[in-house]
Amino acid sequence: MDAKFDDFLEPSLLLDETQYQEGFRIGYAAGLVLGKEEGRTLGLNMGFQVGGELGFYRSCLDVWIAAAHINHNAFSDRMKKNLEQMAALLSSYPMEDPENEQIQEIMEKIRLKFRITTASLGVKLEHASRSKSLKQSFEDL
Repeated sequence: MDAKFDDFLEPSLLLDETQYQEGFRIGYAAGLVLGKEEGRTLGLNMGFQVGGELGFYRSCLDVWIAAAHINHNAFSDRMKKNLEQMAALLSSYPMEDPENEQIQEIMEKIRLKFRITTASLGVKLEHASRSKSLKQSFEDL
């Protein structure tokens, strides 16, 4: 009698497991599609932000280098060396390899060299995204 009862419940247990597996399969497939779309959007946004920041640093550097060429006495030898180092750092940024493990480290070095350079020149410059993040940090306090 116990075996008949088990046989009676078995189809409903199998149905439950079948429905669970089907739901998991559908949800997993939908999650893959949505995850790829969200990842692509996030990647594009981050790429534009990083590109804008790098472009800002490059344009500042280009102006300073042009000033140094126009007036050879505009900057000290130390400042010229800072500009060369900043140019080398910007050139070393792996634009074609976004999965490079050192990408954050390189960006931090570029930011630091930029801060050192602007402080040495006595100017206050910062990229818009950096000033927003700083303002947000202070607002969060």
